[in-house]
Amino acid sequence: MKRILSGIAITMLLFGCGEKKETKKDGFEMNRSKTEEVQASAAESVPVDLDNKGVGPITSVDFGEEIDMELAKAGETKYQMICTACHMVGQRMIGPDLTGVYTRRSPEWVMNMILNPDGMLKEDPIAKALLEEYNGAIMLNQNLSEADARALAEYLRTL
Repeated sequence: MKRILSGIAITMLLFGCGEKKETKKDGFEMNRSKTEEVQASAAESVPVDLDNKGVGPITSVDFGEEIDMELAKAGETKYQMICTACHMVGQRMIGPDLTGVYTRRSPEWVMNMILNPDGMLKEDPIAKALLEEYNGAIMLNQNLSEADARALAEYLRTL
């Protein structure tokens, strides 16, 4: 009897510990290329328009040839205090990545969005498209002065 049980145990052990390789994965699997395609198509839904100045008090912004580093430093400090909750340099968050924003938006549009987000979201077609792209996440009015907005605009030139 011991021999029979030992034989069955050895047989089961050999079959149970075989090198059966299964290529199918169970559970969560992430497909990066699909995610990147979705993000690319979402980014294409918001138009690039450098002529649109937006809705608000800013009608003209004159950037000098060179970045005013003192003003940009003040803008960076303000950015770190109030903007990083929604915007991250180099990646999309609650709000868009602002790296290279002036290749997509005019300086006037950017400053009007900073100073008058409520009016922009109601009337400006690009702001409305961004609102839709970012799932209705509105930009809050931080009640900044034009000087603060100009400092932020100068800092964004450095990104």
